[in-house]
Formats: sequence, C-alpha cells, structure tokens
Amino acid sequence: MPVRHVTDHQMRLFMKLRQTNSVTVAAAKASIGRTTAFRLAKNPRLPSQKTKARGRRRPDPLAKIFDAEIVPLLRAAPGIRAVAIYDEMLRRHPELGAGIRRTIERRIRSWRAVHGEEQEVIFRQIHEPGLLGLSDFTDMSALGITIAGQPLDHLLYHFRLAYSGFEHAHVILGGESFVALAEGLQNALWSLGGAPRDHRSDSLSAAFRNLTADAREDLTHRYEELCAHYQMKPTRNNKGIAHENGSIESVHGHLKAAIRDALLMRASNDFDDLDDYRAFVDEIVGRRNAQNGKRIEAERPHLQELPQRRTADFEEVVVRVLRTGGFTLRKVFYSVPSRLIGHQLRVRLFDDRLDVFVGGTYLLTLPRGRAHPDGRCNQVVNYRHVIHSLRQKPMALMRLVYRDQLFPRQEYRRTFEVLLERLTDKQACKTMVELLALAHERTCERELAERLADALGAGKLPDMAALRSRFAPDPASLPVVSVHLTSLSGYEALIGAAHAGECA
Repeated sequence: MPVRHVTDHQMRLFMKLRQTNSVTVAAAKASIGRTTAFRLAKNPRLPSQKTKARGRRRPDPLAKIFDAEIVPLLRAAPGIRAVAIYDEMLRRHPELGAGIRRTIERRIRSWRAVHGEEQEVIFRQIHEPGLLGLSDFTDMSALGITIAGQPLDHLLYHFRLAYSGFEHAHVILGGESFVALAEGLQNALWSLGGAPRDHRSDSLSAAFRNLTADAREDLTHRYEELCAHYQMKPTRNNKGIAHENGSIESVHGHLKAAIRDALLMRASNDFDDLDDYRAFVDEIVGRRNAQNGKRIEAERPHLQELPQRRTADFEEVVVRVLRTGGFTLRKVFYSVPSRLIGHQLRVRLFDDRLDVFVGGTYLLTLPRGRAHPDGRCNQVVNYRHVIHSLRQKPMALMRLVYRDQLFPRQEYRRTFEVLLERLTDKQACKTMVELLALAHERTCERELAERLADALGAGKLPDMAALRSRFAPDPASLPVVSVHLTSLSGYEALIGAAHAGECA
C-alpha cells in the first residue's frame, strides 16, 4: 500500500484526544497507526515543522546561463515572453534540449515575483441600485448568422445595469455610431421604464474614426445632449482599458454563448428576415432578465423617471433628387418615385432605415444601404420606382449600373441570365422588363417568382401570355356596381321648400 503521511490536522486531533483517551484509542480516532502514534507522542512537533526542504536531484541546467544571459534579457525587455527566451536559449545553446522549457518558465516566473515590475491593480467596485448603466458594442460575425441565405454583417448593441444585471440588446447593421448608440440606448431605457443616474460607454473611438475635429466635437456634444435628456451623467472608460467597462465587457461573452447555444438547439443559423432574428435575440435576452427578475424589480424604484418623449436618435440631412431617379447619400444611391426629381428632400438617417420627407410631409421609408468594404458605391433600388420609364426604354436594362439590385428576388436575376443565353439582348431585356411590370401592376412579386422558378427548373422560358392570363383579375371576383342617379326634380322640390320657408 502507498505510504500516507500524517497531516497537521491529524496530529492536532490526536494530541487533543490523547488528553482524555489512551494513545491507542486516540490514534484510532485520528486515523493514525498505533506505532506512529507512540512515535508522535515522543515528538509533539507538527509534521509540517519536521519537513526538510527537498534538495536538487539533478544538476541545474540553467546554472551558467540564467544570471549571465536570461536576467539581462528580462531587465532589458520586461514584457518579453518566457517562450521567446526559451527559443533564444535553444538557439544559443542547442545542447540544453527541449526539456528545459518548463524549467525556464518557472524560473522566470519566480524571478519576476521578486524583481519584476509592478502590475496594474483592478479595484472592484460596490454597485448601488439605480446608479450605473453601461453600453457597448460587440461583434457577432463569429456566429455566422444569415438572412434568407445571405450573410448578415452586424454588431450587437448591449446595455446593462451594473447592480441588477438588466440587459437589452439591439441588432446593429452598420458600425459603431452615435445613431446606433442613441437608438439602442433609448430602446433599453424605455423597455426598462427608467434611467440610471450615470451612463458609461467606451471611448466611441470607432464612431470617431475618419471624422474631422469639428465632426468629433459635434458628436461629443450630441452624446452629452442625449444623456442630459434622460438626466444621466455621461462617463467614458479610457481607450483600450476594457476592465473599466468590466460589468458589461465580460457579459458580452456570456450573451454570445447563450445565443450560440440557442442556435445549436434551433439547428439553423438562417432566418427568414431581420425581424425574425431580432425577435430571436429579444427572446434570449428576456430569458436572461427573467433569471434576475427579483434584483431588477428591486432596482426599478431607484431609477429616474423617463422624460415625456424620446429624443432624436437619427441624423437629418438634405438631399436633392437627380435625373437618375434618386439621390446619393454616403456612397449609396437610393431610388425614389420619379415625381420627386428636382425636389429637395429631408432624410432622417437611422441605423437600419431612411425616413424621407418633402418639407414637413412624410413620404416613404427606405432600407439603409452601406458602401462596399473597399469603398465602392452601393445601390438600394426599388424596381417599382423606375419600371414605368424602363418599359419605354427596355434596352437600358442591359448595362444598367444597378441592374443586379433592381431584381427583387433571386429568381428574377436567374431568369434574366437564362433569357440572355437563349434570346437576343433586345428580346431578353424586353421580356424581363415585362416580367417586372407584371409583378408591379398585379402585385404578384412572390407568386410570379415561384412560377419563374418552376419554369427554370423545367428548362423552359417564361410564357408571357400564360403569365398575364394567370395573374389577370378574375372577372367573377370583380364586384358589380350599380349606380342609380337621383332625379333632379327632388333638388327643385328642396329649393322650393327653402324659398317658402324664407318668405314665411
């Protein structure tokens, strides 16, 4: 049997029991052998006091080089890694062998404990209810989310109360910006039903990138106005010091892990549309808040009351509609109804959409586009805005700048590719324009796409006559309106009665 050494606890227990019991009984109760007990009775020192320091069992392989070569490296470059010193020593002294890596690492760690530089200390804080709320953005690209099969490049705005752990998350399609922060923060506060006294964010370095000094000052001023609207004191952690925002930085990983687990249980990373994905994230955050429900309810009375209304969470710019049927904003071309050509529009720029106004009248909402990562311009085009002009000039489709963005679904794009392969350019363009016009006029975009997919699967070209017949209005479903005209003599009788009343 392997030898089991007597511990200090056993020794103390044995010495206590020996005062009221015999050596044999006290040894049995302390789980010590009888012979060992008599030996311990003669020498009452604790086992830890008898242990001798273990001597070296083999020659020190670093005896000649540690003080002479390794220590000077550590003093000259305090931040150098132990593995780098290990590689350098092997290069200088190949005879040492690979087995000394752990020896070097332990020796360097011991040297640094005595002679190393002072390290930064993290001071843990006491969090008071209703005092501190934190905001930050986290990258979600590692999860591989797709919308209708297309990768979704996005961030997650994350808000958290330091005391209770209340969380709110909002999917951000662009990068870090004031608009994204304002929209996400206000959604969080109105969902919570109150506002903390302090709000901490990171340094907004990503939002400041590529901005002029005036633009940075304006962004800072707008952020301060946002916090003032909710009576919150704005604070920021120092750039690159993540632990100053630790109450939310560490939670990013837990939230992303929860989303990753839910995706695995869902067995798919693909969603039908953005709203479905946002609802999925909201459900996960809601479950996490339910776990902290008691603390959240305890903190709510300490929060400040919300103002009467939200403040602006958008940027407003003025654009002019060009003869091309749209306007360009931040390297993205947006199409609008052609009746607006020549007009100035006020555009409210949100993170995921554009609200368009002419004067004070709301016109429409457009999905927000982003320029390509390489700086090339992008397009957000609705075929309904240009189809009436395109029918007059169908060959314009052939080399249209935004042709790929014009097609509302992939089935239309594939149909045009097949038409170009089997027909002349003129016939292909004319047929494709007629298909788009049919989808617009008969409001059958999805159903027509399904018919086109069936035709492509069968290796056939779309039959325009059959499609027009299929999507034409059903005469039986049209209501019969009978208009009965009122006789004019009835009006004359009313006029006569009015005159008679005046005379009376």
